[in-house]
Amino acid sequence: MFHRLTLFDSSNKLDVGTIDKAFYALQAPIECYRHSSSGHCAVHQWQWTSSDGAKRLTNNPSKCVFTLEEMLTQLSKKNQLDYVIQSSALPIEKIKLAVFDMDSTLIKAEVMDELAYVMGIGPQVALITARSMAGELDFEQSFRQRLALLTGFDTAQLSAINDTIELMPGAQKLMEGLQEQGIYCAILSGGFSYFADHLAHKLGMQDAFSNPLEEIDGKLTGRVKGVILDAARKVELMEQLRKTLGLSLNQCLAVGDGANDLPMLNKAGLGVAFHGKPLVRQQAPHQLNNVNLDALLHLV
Repeated sequence: MFHRLTLFDSSNKLDVGTIDKAFYALQAPIECYRHSSSGHCAVHQWQWTSSDGAKRLTNNPSKCVFTLEEMLTQLSKKNQLDYVIQSSALPIEKIKLAVFDMDSTLIKAEVMDELAYVMGIGPQVALITARSMAGELDFEQSFRQRLALLTGFDTAQLSAINDTIELMPGAQKLMEGLQEQGIYCAILSGGFSYFADHLAHKLGMQDAFSNPLEEIDGKLTGRVKGVILDAARKVELMEQLRKTLGLSLNQCLAVGDGANDLPMLNKAGLGVAFHGKPLVRQQAPHQLNNVNLDALLHLV
């Protein structure tokens, strides 16, 4: 088995020797170690191989047995620490396709909530959004419920709202880095096409898939054109892109924060919950909670 541990230390206080001792106990010779930085975050990366997937800190049955991941979990609770452990039967492949949720992942906003606040019904819609992203409500049902409340919204205001939306810290740097490496980048969003299309263009991404709003005479009808892009559709689109590009699943990175993103996070070779909701943190393969988006460059 091939393994790679990438550790992000936002406190810059981690005693790396602690990790090295763990590898010594594992009897897993380190084939490669790198140290770098990502903004205010120290990044440490180890690569090693083992005969199986077990990552035990001791083989002595009379002693308490911990896995490397359990030790890292304990360390992360005490420090501003994020980590990703990648394991594969084959050498870990380079990422060639990266797909992203939009709201609260690439941008610091839930766009539907922003429209609702302009209409004066912000708290009402935001509550439904929060419950949906936490997995408490069916996404499609909550989406239709929220969108119906936006019936009559003046589309002339969309541009002004778009201008106020902030990028998630590190988003621009991340996309620049991915493009330099020739990685195909796409937005897969349950949000609105008006915003997703503008964002993809701004960040130099190759594609964007989302929900086109239906409007009549410059007013939203409270409906979208076509089928709602939900969790299942995100997986379908990621698979379509992967097959079109001739890639394996292990060459796919998926990033999101809400319950609607979990299926694609679990399907991709590398699925990362970025500042995920509590349910997502529990169920996603990997998570980053303390760093900026550009930290993902150390995983591709």
